[in-house]
Amino acid sequence: MSDALPPPIHLDKVMSGLSENPALPPALVRRFFAYRRGFGNVAKRPDLTDDMVADIIAVDDHWLMRSLALNHSLPYAFRMTLTGHPDPAIRAAIVVGAHDAPRELFERLLGDADPRVRQCLAENGHVPADLRAQLAADPDPKVRASLAQWWMQAPEPIRRLLLTDPDDSVRAGACATYYRQLPQPVPPTDLLPALLTDPVTRAGAVRHCTLDADTARWLAGDPDENVREELAKHPDLPPPLRETLAEDPSPLVALHVFARQDTPESTRAAIHSRILSEVPPKNWPLDHKVQDDDALEGQFMNEIARLELRTLHLPWVTADPLPYVDSPYVCFRASAAMSDCLPAPAVARLLDDEESSVRTTMALHVRHRIDPVTAERIDRSYRPEKKTRWRPADDLPLPAHVLQRLATDPEPRMRQLAPRDPDLPVELVRRLASDPDHTVRRAIATHPQLPTHDLKQLLADPSETVATAAASNPNLPTAHMHWLLARSGL
Repeated sequence: MSDALPPPIHLDKVMSGLSENPALPPALVRRFFAYRRGFGNVAKRPDLTDDMVADIIAVDDHWLMRSLALNHSLPYAFRMTLTGHPDPAIRAAIVVGAHDAPRELFERLLGDADPRVRQCLAENGHVPADLRAQLAADPDPKVRASLAQWWMQAPEPIRRLLLTDPDDSVRAGACATYYRQLPQPVPPTDLLPALLTDPVTRAGAVRHCTLDADTARWLAGDPDENVREELAKHPDLPPPLRETLAEDPSPLVALHVFARQDTPESTRAAIHSRILSEVPPKNWPLDHKVQDDDALEGQFMNEIARLELRTLHLPWVTADPLPYVDSPYVCFRASAAMSDCLPAPAVARLLDDEESSVRTTMALHVRHRIDPVTAERIDRSYRPEKKTRWRPADDLPLPAHVLQRLATDPEPRMRQLAPRDPDLPVELVRRLASDPDHTVRRAIATHPQLPTHDLKQLLADPSETVATAAASNPNLPTAHMHWLLARSGL
């Protein structure tokens, strides 16, 4: 067999894909326990028997053990065994993987000597509340700070402890502008004066305070731009200070003035023009070595402001969308597209907007009314603001006849969609398997209609992502699985 088959170029990646292949026979699963070049992904398989788990524990390889600890299908008895493992990384992984573990497991790890384990407990919403509350008195401030950031619905006595903690990082986590989960907690009213006075909690406290004129002026002069950002969003901001913050040195502060409903249109237009005009020099940030730190930080802030300017969601625009369907600002039109009360002509206009984000937002909001022609157009012209794997076709599925036509589309990005048809004709499947674009070959590598010969060829693909995907195809012949294991010395 070895003489007739091309050898894999990326054998380690192929083995990684094979270890997760759902059709891998039990005997071959066991042979992976001796494999040391990967990250032990075979131990994450949901079909591991008790004997297999016991063998993995006996091998005690770090990566195998870590993957096993993260396996959501791991039986409770084995989880309890791993709580006594000498490696704290394994014990921490047990906490991360424990979604439905009984109380006993969390009790055993609550007093773990390693703070990383207790930190994982603080972040885990499955820990019983009375046990989790004990972490508010943990001796390590990192554990308490994690608890403050992750436990949004902690009982008020616990929130008070965290908000008044002697460590700055804990108080900052308990009264922040960003939390790991929603909804954001509201601090007790009687603590607000102290939280505003404290520099590390001031920014997080601004949105919750009653804003009088003196307090507003004081906050407007704060050297921390995060404080001024929060002030710029406060509903009771006095108009004179709103105009002052519109010219703030930080573009992010000015951005929040831009987003206010009560901002005069002339001020809004000036902020919009300013943010768009502050373009970084050519080759930025590659040329940052010749700049000082302040200049580099300023350019980063400008880049963030430009991105946020396009992605802002304005609830007050969504509530009254019609005046903003033709707004010159992308975020206004996208916010209007989120409304449930748009008439058909406005919907049609936004579906044909010049900006991809507006078209996509409108299509997702009325997805039940999107025909295949529009769905294809929206996906074809999709240009994400940020790097993402998601695309409109994930939520606006295309019918089989469209997917089959796309198999010969000039754009690789559109050909990637064709494998979503499970009944794609074999001649099209084979054509895609030899596509010049590796992303298309990656998409077809796991297709159920892929002929065995073509599947074997993809195992030797120059692209490691294609080879990995091909190895995970359940239709890979068992004999070829044996051959791959032999080539890896297993």
